Amino acid sequence: MKDLDRILSELEPQMLDTLRCWLRIPSVCSPAEPGAPFGPVLRSMLDQALADCAALGFSTSNFDGYIGHAEFGEGPDEDALVILAHLDIVPVGDGWTVEPFEALAKDGKVYARGASDNKGPAVAALYAMAAVKQAGIPLKRKVRLILGCDEESGWKDIEHYQSVTTMPRSGFSPDAAYPVINIEKGGYFLTLKAMPAGEGLRVLRFNTGERRNVVPGAAEALVVGNEALADRARSLAKKHGWPLTATVEDGTVRLYTVGITGHAAFPHLGRNAIGQMLILLRDLGAQAAWCQLANAIGMEYDGQGLGIAAEDSASGPLTCNLGIIRYDGDGIEATLDIRYPLLVNPTHLPALARQKLPGFEVIGQAGKPPHFVPEDSELVQGLLDAYHEVTGLERKTIAIGGGTYARVLREGVAFGALFPDEEDIAHQADEYVSLDSLHKSMRIFARAIVKLAGKEA
Repeated sequence: MKDLDRILSELEPQMLDTLRCWLRIPSVCSPAEPGAPFGPVLRSMLDQALADCAALGFSTSNFDGYIGHAEFGEGPDEDALVILAHLDIVPVGDGWTVEPFEALAKDGKVYARGASDNKGPAVAALYAMAAVKQAGIPLKRKVRLILGCDEESGWKDIEHYQSVTTMPRSGFSPDAAYPVINIEKGGYFLTLKAMPAGEGLRVLRFNTGERRNVVPGAAEALVVGNEALADRARSLAKKHGWPLTATVEDGTVRLYTVGITGHAAFPHLGRNAIGQMLILLRDLGAQAAWCQLANAIGMEYDGQGLGIAAEDSASGPLTCNLGIIRYDGDGIEATLDIRYPLLVNPTHLPALARQKLPGFEVIGQAGKPPHFVPEDSELVQGLLDAYHEVTGLERKTIAIGGGTYARVLREGVAFGALFPDEEDIAHQADEYVSLDSLHKSMRIFARAIVKLAGKEA
């Protein structure tokens, strides 16, 4: 492995240049255009990434702007070792202290939206492949890096890929955490609809949230009131320890509260601004549906108040994120992103929630089912070996609430790129990736490729 490590070290500056180039492209999904199913910026991102892959000597394919791949080695496509990453990012959101697309490199970190989720790990995987290729290590099967463009939304990129080419059977996605994630919880969504009460505090408008899989970091509501009500709101927010501005405007009060943005798979790491606003509205005198939402959901992220809390020993507890709320004077509509354990039947969730929210229409929508790969599989054991050899850390498997591309494979796991001692800042303000961690991931991925696809492994 000495030659491989030397090559990896030599590639580190070029890896950083590629990463910063990719991070400067604001690849948020936008309306489709001809040849650009997820918008022109994402098409440009895909073209740039595939051009960089080709410059490193890989064979590349672009599948109608939906998704692309880069590969080397020989053998049947189905038997290839596949690494699945994505180029699309969530919207910037609130609370940034640096420019989100400058790709600022400072103190051993690179700051940008998409730095950790998922461009940093994607670039690390690309350069791990490049190092193995340059080292001339003989392979027993192809190695393929798939670069998707719709992971944060509807996975239409994966659907298209599967319809036009062969998806390999086995591999990993560096879109979560180490060591190896062999269980991904299922996804389910609840839409809650109700009419507001005619009495109590009058809420005129409350529209917050862009994605249901994002913990909202700020919320704004417009209510009928005066300076006295604004003072009460400030006092309540101070009591809770929540930032709030209350501005009086022609018989109304505009309330704006700040939480902490996060990922719906880990809602406990954020602070939901919609929940904060619901509690403030309730305590200011909002009644009926507003009060019910504050009581049943509020700042909870385990579904307890909705009567849907559940847990199993293999995959852990159910999580619940109130990601979107819409009200413009007509009906209230709230959207919940739920991640449920292996042993939960999600079809029971709407009925359980209706019992806690009388008067609400509760609509359930199935997401992706849970995904599981046995710990004793060759894939899992090979990845754990690579991880332990580079880090010396414990070889173990874990479960997460996030859903990665790994679940589209018959044998797929999430593998990296967040280390156990690192904070998860995906979807948050001032997202960054540690260069030291990326360099370690390059070495881990390179060893994984050698162990799982090398002839001498």
